[in-house]
Amino acid sequence: MAIVKEPTIKGNRLHDKDTGSADVQIALLTQRINYLTDHLKGAPKDHSSRRGLISMVSKRRRLLDYLNRTSKGRYDALIKKLSIRK
Repeated sequence: MAIVKEPTIKGNRLHDKDTGSADVQIALLTQRINYLTDHLKGAPKDHSSRRGLISMVSKRRRLLDYLNRTSKGRYDALIKKLSIRK
């Protein structure tokens, strides 16, 4: 299964040409994290993918911290939209 980026970018961008804002990056990382999590359930010995997953989770964590510091409203909306935290 290939990850399709375009709908994710369109659903989270701030303006028409936005492809790199924190919102878009967090959404794309979340999509990849969910995909890898499902993959690792079926391949528990795939340690290189697990290492990549851990680095993606920490990168998303840093981006979320940045967004929380700079724009609390966008942070709250994104957390709710992506259902990252309950």
